[in-house]
Amino acid sequence: MREKIRSGGNAGRVFVLVAVCCAAAAMPLTFTGPAVALPSIGRTLGGSPLALNWVTNAFMLTFGSTLMAAGALADTYGRKRMFLGGLAAFGLFSLGLAFASDIVWFDILRALQGVGAAAAFSGAMASLAQEFEEGERLRAFSVVGASFGVGLAFGPIASGLVVEAFGWPAIFLLVVALAALALVLGAVFLRETRDPNAAGLDWKGAATFTLALAFLTYGILQMPDVGWTDPFVLAVLVAAVVFFFAFYRIERSVARPMLDLSLFRYPRFVGVQLLAAAPAYGFVVLLILLPVRFIGIEGMSEIAGGRMMIALSAPLLVLPIAAGLLTRWFAPAVICGTGLLLSAAGLAWLSQFPVGSQPELLVWPLLLVGIGISLPWGLMDGLAVSVVPKERAGMATGIFSTTRVAGEGVALAVVTALLSAFTQMNLGPAAGEHAAGAAQRLGTGNVAAAGSMVPSMARAAMLQAYNDAFSALLWLLSAITAATAVVVFLYLGKSADVIDGAAGEPGPLRTTVMDP
Repeated sequence: MREKIRSGGNAGRVFVLVAVCCAAAAMPLTFTGPAVALPSIGRTLGGSPLALNWVTNAFMLTFGSTLMAAGALADTYGRKRMFLGGLAAFGLFSLGLAFASDIVWFDILRALQGVGAAAAFSGAMASLAQEFEEGERLRAFSVVGASFGVGLAFGPIASGLVVEAFGWPAIFLLVVALAALALVLGAVFLRETRDPNAAGLDWKGAATFTLALAFLTYGILQMPDVGWTDPFVLAVLVAAVVFFFAFYRIERSVARPMLDLSLFRYPRFVGVQLLAAAPAYGFVVLLILLPVRFIGIEGMSEIAGGRMMIALSAPLLVLPIAAGLLTRWFAPAVICGTGLLLSAAGLAWLSQFPVGSQPELLVWPLLLVGIGISLPWGLMDGLAVSVVPKERAGMATGIFSTTRVAGEGVALAVVTALLSAFTQMNLGPAAGEHAAGAAQRLGTGNVAAAGSMVPSMARAAMLQAYNDAFSALLWLLSAITAATAVVVFLYLGKSADVIDGAAGEPGPLRTTVMDP
């Protein structure tokens, strides 16, 4: 009877899709929820600004750095097994976060939660590809993308409602509920599949890549606290370079590398990687910075702050699908480049509104940023596999996902450090030796703690320093996004025949279906 249910044709595939969609909706909740709740988490658990920054960065770092390794393990040991195991770990660590009583343990659990999320995500995407035929697969992945968009669009307002009604721990209980539903449906309806030609995990490559990202992120986050030329910070950054170099040498020498470096010979592939990184600094960082500004600095409620974020994320519900339709008349390079230029214009526009501006005035630049980033968002995954020879489509997807997620973690660390540095400069001599500490606390939305460090400085002066820093940061992000748009126009606009004449749709996946 169980076998009939599991192989129940269209009905079975629908439940598989629901399972993956529940997991996909849970992922952005773990990203946007703690951002909305960060001021509340800081008041409850305490902790330094560095520890509070790790609330977000710990998850993004482990999620991004283990995606490729999780994909390789799923191919070797079974995609269903990886999906269910990852979901179980993700749910368990999410439950632990709801009961955490110390910021250090909270950050550790966030890092472990990221590992579980990477395993669940890799197993889910690979499993879904096996359940649907070529024509249905694109629609199935579109539905999953829409689920992810729902999580991003309504995650902040849902988190705000939950925080105000039940407190910040309830955010993670909501995530546990989604993970549990996905786990039950996946256990019943998913088939076990694996790649018969998988060669296991490149452990040396996975270890050096993860250590390189960890040292890089940690060094960047330490900079505002101890200075940009501190010997410890420099040593950590040198260690990151050493591990990146070791990763490069390992991937050049192993027979089945985790990352095929030869793909970077293709200009269009390089363009896709830049496109994957663009949302990190043109959109994703705003999902973290803006709730802190709205709730911590401007004093909005969690609900009001979450409502403001809908304007930024709501376009993701519709426009990615519209972008796919536009490819009938416009080249992907034109659509993606135009979208990034719109996003850059929105960032520049947003910089013109100081702290304390009327909320309704901010809606329009936020909406423009969301519209701009939604256009390439709907095309990026398809481009990731269409710009390389079809036999390398699987690896290209893994590299693309890692670039996107790891880029988000690094971008968050860099942007957080820059905001703190800009604020410190704007505080000036009036803040004295406590300028760095006050700037970091303003960056986490804790105005009261910043004021206690520089009691001689008026609150209005501190907020003005933060405001000028935030505006300068938005201008910088706008310039980087515009420059990326130009590169995308140039690289993705190249003829597909530069890639050994083999660009196109990915070929069929070789799969073994296992009986339980």
